[in-house]
Amino acid sequence: MKKPLLIVVTGCPGSGKTTLAHTLARKIGCPAMCRDEIKEGFVNTMKSSHEALEKDVNKGIYSTFFEILEFLLSKQITLIAEAAFQHHLWTPPLEKLSQISQIKIIVCTVDPHLARSRFIQRGLSDPNRIRFHGDWGVRAAQKGIELPLVNYEPPLLPIPTLEVDTSEGYRPSLNDIESFLLKSSELSTCDSSAE
Repeated sequence: MKKPLLIVVTGCPGSGKTTLAHTLARKIGCPAMCRDEIKEGFVNTMKSSHEALEKDVNKGIYSTFFEILEFLLSKQITLIAEAAFQHHLWTPPLEKLSQISQIKIIVCTVDPHLARSRFIQRGLSDPNRIRFHGDWGVRAAQKGIELPLVNYEPPLLPIPTLEVDTSEGYRPSLNDIESFLLKSSELSTCDSSAE
């Protein structure tokens, strides 16, 4: 049985992960499962806000995120998983998912000051951001408090990994990223055998 490809797109908040994940999903032709979007769907269902939810809601979303990945991969669906999880949160689930999928990791990198600026601008320009995620950083920025720089620890696993600088566009290029992802996997963006 062929194993599907699980493409993990990660990096610190404001590093451009979600944009890259959706861009790659369209380019390759697969779904993108984004942790924040799953959380937003849950908050919408509850007709609530992050602050009004139980304190352990993020633990539940974390579990749901990986349950969704496992279900889709078990059905041989290649997909992209996007989240800002630190190394210790990625490791146990990825070790398990490696039994049913080929995994490749993309770590979005950017100057920490630029990441912080992007994070703040995103939060200030999207009034729903606080409702969905209760971003303390956005609240701090609204009060004029300078945020500390984020210390992000990417997943360090024996899995093919590519660092992508997202400061201005993508380095390496999207075509090079796609080549990395599809190299020595049995996938092709022009495979029409299922049609």
